[in-house]
Amino acid sequence: MMDYGEIVVGLDLGTTKICALIAEISVEEGIKVIGVGSYPSEGLRRGVVVDVEKTIQSIGKAIKEAELMAGVQVESVYVGVAGEHIGSVNSRGVIGVAGSNREISLADKEKVIEAARAVAIPFDREVLHVLPQEFIVDDQRGIRDPTGMSGVRLETTVHIVTGAVTSVQNICKSVQRSHIAVRDVVLEPLASAKAVLHEDELEMGVCLVDIGGGTTDVAIFQEGSVRHTAVIGVGGQNVTSDIAIVLRTSWAHAEKIKFENGTALLDGAETVEDVEVPGVAGRRPQMVSRRELGAIIEARMEEVFVLVGEQIQRSGYTELLGAGVVLTGGGALLDGAAELAERLLGVPVRLGAPKAGGSMGEGIASPIYATAMGLVLFGAESGAADGWSARRSKGLSEGRFDTVMSRMTDWLKTLV
Repeated sequence: MMDYGEIVVGLDLGTTKICALIAEISVEEGIKVIGVGSYPSEGLRRGVVVDVEKTIQSIGKAIKEAELMAGVQVESVYVGVAGEHIGSVNSRGVIGVAGSNREISLADKEKVIEAARAVAIPFDREVLHVLPQEFIVDDQRGIRDPTGMSGVRLETTVHIVTGAVTSVQNICKSVQRSHIAVRDVVLEPLASAKAVLHEDELEMGVCLVDIGGGTTDVAIFQEGSVRHTAVIGVGGQNVTSDIAIVLRTSWAHAEKIKFENGTALLDGAETVEDVEVPGVAGRRPQMVSRRELGAIIEARMEEVFVLVGEQIQRSGYTELLGAGVVLTGGGALLDGAAELAERLLGVPVRLGAPKAGGSMGEGIASPIYATAMGLVLFGAESGAADGWSARRSKGLSEGRFDTVMSRMTDWLKTLV
């Protein structure tokens, strides 16, 4: 049972921005967001730390802004992990049930998951998540929890997510050097899915597409379980870069033009409307049509959705996405993005935004906060399962942090 006043903090380390979300958890009011902090991300590229010092500074400023708004001190966070170094595979495990009366115990459940986890992993990678998809008892499929059932043979299929040891270490190191503890690391598309997907979508079959600055994350769910995850190395920054190069303007101006005047669908672009594009280093501005701007954007966004379509085909769930696709992340806010995705992928598409209670709930009801809110939800569930600490506004217990750091230490040993 959750105590009143427990604090959970989600930290989304994106390519374009770092976002910290502080929420208060209570039985009466559920999850109430009390603080939000955001700061440009200057030390990450495509989800990977490329400058530790700049990353530390950005984390510190985002956390500080959230702390001032919430009136609490952050001591530990749940951190999102993404990037092209992320990999995943589905695996199967099987054991014989040896208990009295052949009744499946919690130990049997854990044992079969460990059996499924026993796959060959390169020495420079480690498992981030082992996510059960279903259990099978004596050929009876589709079981969510076999505990207490009787059977002779117990099987399970799991989805295993792995990451590069050094990449995850650099993220954790940057957070720690900001004087904040890491409670756990969570794959970002899984966090986003927790914030924006509905239960019926998870059951029917749905593909979450989180368009970030440097990457596009994909997660496919069916019958309530994750079936496929992938990270595509193309995102919103690629669109901005194309605009800046083709129209010969600065990155900052290109980003502003993209969201204020851009469209991902040429059919919706006005042919007579012109957009002023500032020049570089004092050069004269130029006028371009909104249709010309749209052509630049549509080409890159089409590439993104073609790559998403390839991931859907690779998963084998092309015909099983009854709920279609849900777009989220900052890139999903681009005008015409959902319509273009629907046209190219051939399934219904909607925008996904998180929901939260409290006076700030409406303020974070935007796709750009999907990952941060999902990390908070993950932390709330994890904290309730592990048992909340006695601390209130000063932060969270260090128990899970110790577990994470122990895991990180083991990873480093494999590199020696």
